[in-house]
Amino acid sequence: MDLAYTPQEEEFRTELREWLARVLPGLPERPDPLDWPGRRAYDTTWQRMLYDAGYADLQREATPTQHLIFLEETERAGAPYVGANFVGLLHAGPTIAAEGTPEQQERWLPPILRGDEVWCQGFSEPEAGSDLASLRTKAVRDGDHYVVTGSKIWTSHAEVADWCELLVRTTPVTPDTPKHKGITWLAMPMDAPGITVRPLRTLAGSTEFAEMFLDEVRVPVANRVGAENDGWRVTMVTLSFERGTAFVGEVVACRRTLAEVAREARTNGTWDDPAVRRQLGRLNAEFMTLWRLTQWNVSEAQKTGGVPGVGGSVFKLRYSHARQELYDTAAEVLGPDAFDLDHDWTLDRLSSLSYTIAAGTSQIQQNIVAERILGLPKGR
Repeated sequence: MDLAYTPQEEEFRTELREWLARVLPGLPERPDPLDWPGRRAYDTTWQRMLYDAGYADLQREATPTQHLIFLEETERAGAPYVGANFVGLLHAGPTIAAEGTPEQQERWLPPILRGDEVWCQGFSEPEAGSDLASLRTKAVRDGDHYVVTGSKIWTSHAEVADWCELLVRTTPVTPDTPKHKGITWLAMPMDAPGITVRPLRTLAGSTEFAEMFLDEVRVPVANRVGAENDGWRVTMVTLSFERGTAFVGEVVACRRTLAEVAREARTNGTWDDPAVRRQLGRLNAEFMTLWRLTQWNVSEAQKTGGVPGVGGSVFKLRYSHARQELYDTAAEVLGPDAFDLDHDWTLDRLSSLSYTIAAGTSQIQQNIVAERILGLPKGR
């Protein structure tokens, strides 16, 4: 990938900066972090503004470099991120773009890009997290519908979602059938009868995750993305986006946070500690390297029709740990203030603990790197 910017790309950057300078001062005040209906309204309003300005679908319509410039500039300007609709914009939407029929793309992609509809993720279950293929939520075909029964957990933004990217078992597991063979990917409307959502309170006090119980929920067969029982392959496409490109904006945010931590260290005197300076310098090198890897992953995804490859697992593995190290260092710099839950860095530190688990644990990523990149034999 050529990392030099062309005159056209620099023109794109200039136009974007000018647009951001015009519109950001007019945004309303950000809602309370625990007010998810308010956050949905705020995030989808921003998404509509991006759509109207022609910036909503850069991941598919722009060059990889323009996409990265967009992320750099919006983060630099302090613009809102995808927020409550990250599942729709970063997971479900790209999956439908890659695997959906033209009719499905026409039905779901424009509302996602306009901010009209919000999605949640219904993958994990109480006994199927990292071992996702062990899921038990079943879907029985009944004419032109699937009847779905089971439960999901860690369902991101279920309380404000219109749709759910849902994994179900359409063929029972038998001793002769691998458990990942009978899985199907469905788009489930969240207003369907039989759905019960119970918010889960996190360590930081937020409720962006939920338990979801499904009691004979009827989902049209037309909402199936991919073939019946081919959902595991479709899921790998979803997870490749989650690991390969969904964290792109967060790398930019971490680089900004690192600069803020360094400024705070100079202000409060912790900069005088050589161990702190050494850690900040190492983290700066880490995130510069992760940004280069991000550029490579986005470029490679563009070459393969927009679907990231296994390089996303390399990125996700290292990024998860680097993020935790960043906020551990921030806590050292803050000292006693690191226990103040009103401080953004404290909340970010708590949330960073989940990154080595979410989107596939670090152990899962290590297995993927070992088997699919290094060609090592599978462990017994």
